[in-house]
Amino acid sequence: MKRKEMLRQLLNQAQFNGFEFRLWFLANVQPSWPGAEQALTLLAGEGRHHTLLFSHEFVRSFWRTGSQISFSVPGVTYSRVNGAGNVVVVTRKPFTRRTVKHDVWKYHLRQMAVADDPIDYLCRFLPGQGQSVAGGAGDRLLAAQA
Repeated sequence: MKRKEMLRQLLNQAQFNGFEFRLWFLANVQPSWPGAEQALTLLAGEGRHHTLLFSHEFVRSFWRTGSQISFSVPGVTYSRVNGAGNVVVVTRKPFTRRTVKHDVWKYHLRQMAVADDPIDYLCRFLPGQGQSVAGGAGDRLLAAQA
């Protein structure tokens, strides 16, 4: 799937949760509105999509507080020092989280920063795990701004 299509799906999810793409674009990218498609094309090119993906307004809207989504938190193994001064290995099992906490966007912003591809990281949290959502309510939100 192309970067533009992936950005469209991510943007649709954020708009569904209240993100105002047009206002954000005018304030952060350029002072004139070229239309939704052209704005998305502009962001998809030349690595400008990072402007959107790492925007606090976008990330807060993408992970709306208290929303019900399911995603897997991977298992992890790490070392730490216990109270007696011994190094112990801690192994956490993978689990599924279903409710988003009020400040989860901060956690995900940090995870996106260290991810190989922040778009792929975000797509894991889309309904249907990255399956096409064309024709859904989110597409109508983006089209309404054109």
